Amino acid sequence: MNRSIRGVAVVVLLMFLALMANITIGYMTRTDELINDPRNSRVRDEQFGAERGPILVGNTPIVSNVATDTRPYAYQRTYLDGPLYAPITGYYSYLYGRSKLEQQYNAELTGQADSQFTQRIFETLSGKQPSGGVIQTTIRPQVQQAAWEALGRRTGAVVALDYTTGEIIAWVSSPSYDPSELSALDFDATAQSWNSLVSNPANPMSDRATQEAYPPGSTFKMVVAAAALANGYAPDTMIDTPAQMQLPESTAVLPNQSNCGDTQKSLDEAFTLSCNTTFANVAMSLGEKKIADQAAAFGFGAGLGSDINSAASTYPSGLSSAQLAMSGIGQFDVAATPLQMAMVAGAIANDGVVMEPYVVSQVRTTNESVVSKHSPTKMSQAMDANNAKALQQMMGHVVTQGTGTAAQTQGLTIAGKTGTAETSAGGVSHSWFVGYSPENHVAITIFLADPQGAVAAGLTPHIMGAVG
Repeated sequence: MNRSIRGVAVVVLLMFLALMANITIGYMTRTDELINDPRNSRVRDEQFGAERGPILVGNTPIVSNVATDTRPYAYQRTYLDGPLYAPITGYYSYLYGRSKLEQQYNAELTGQADSQFTQRIFETLSGKQPSGGVIQTTIRPQVQQAAWEALGRRTGAVVALDYTTGEIIAWVSSPSYDPSELSALDFDATAQSWNSLVSNPANPMSDRATQEAYPPGSTFKMVVAAAALANGYAPDTMIDTPAQMQLPESTAVLPNQSNCGDTQKSLDEAFTLSCNTTFANVAMSLGEKKIADQAAAFGFGAGLGSDINSAASTYPSGLSSAQLAMSGIGQFDVAATPLQMAMVAGAIANDGVVMEPYVVSQVRTTNESVVSKHSPTKMSQAMDANNAKALQQMMGHVVTQGTGTAAQTQGLTIAGKTGTAETSAGGVSHSWFVGYSPENHVAITIFLADPQGAVAAGLTPHIMGAVG
């Protein structure tokens, strides 16, 4: 009997030790995950009683803490120019958790990241309160402000990036919201603000720059042209360009721009004038796979940026001939984020090299020691350099003599592609301009969901002029 009891005791002890080991290992390996989980109320209470690190644009803290008398919460999060930067910073709310950089870098902002272990030990031994890290962004405030001003009250987005490094220098979505309304410690007011925001049909909390994908329209002709150049076409290759085209196996008719004529156009001319029937013919000639492969080389189908978590852009599969033709002009089920299209233009400008986009350049301690630093990273070689140079010239022609003349900017060379995308939502057409300037190495997307009579290309001078 005693032997049986001892046996059971040994088994129970071993099970207990295994359970303790599993819990201990779980805590050790999932520390960051558990700390960052906004459902962890104990950690949440502790964090709202500690000073959280700032988020900087240039040398200016756009997100910081202010001391409060609302116990037990020693600090409240405040947002400078909240609506201007909300798509980047996100919000930090006791009731509704965190989003964007506030979530992505929560461990660093609270000083709890593995990379800050040495700092925590030093502060503990010194008898200091643990301090959060400083998040330095790549945003240039003058370009961000210019993009915001250019959009005005229109619904849309602007993304600008340094195409040689991947640094995002402007990231704007309109309409927007003020994260300070969600960080307030008056929880009744916070709940009222939240309910108002999520029920607003204008979707002010939607990040149209990186999280929403739209039909890119004729800006997708950059991708189709790149695929064509990689598969035997040259800028002077002549292509049938009827004034209108009945789509194969369909009763639908695809019209052309009035200035495209009714004969043949070279690939360069058709790109400059944005001739739809030309690119429908090119798409059907290339086939679905070649266009899909080219789109993937630019980044379609993948989330972009380790600190951005952009939605994936898509090129559809299993297309009929009519659908393939429409995909050649960026319609049917083709969908792209403004960030993705800026990366397409940037890769073309960068001789075919796609750089990974990022918005945080480094994390520092409060005494300015660098904890981590982002290094520019090559994602892919989307195009042969010679073909990229040919497409650079074609994009230059769009702005000097084609559909994009409104993008001309004093003192800068601008190359790009315009686009108008039809939608099923009430017949409203989106307006796009995607381009770059070789002088300052900046690629840009301007997207207007509701143009209100404006063309996206016309906003380019105000924004690119602020880049310097």
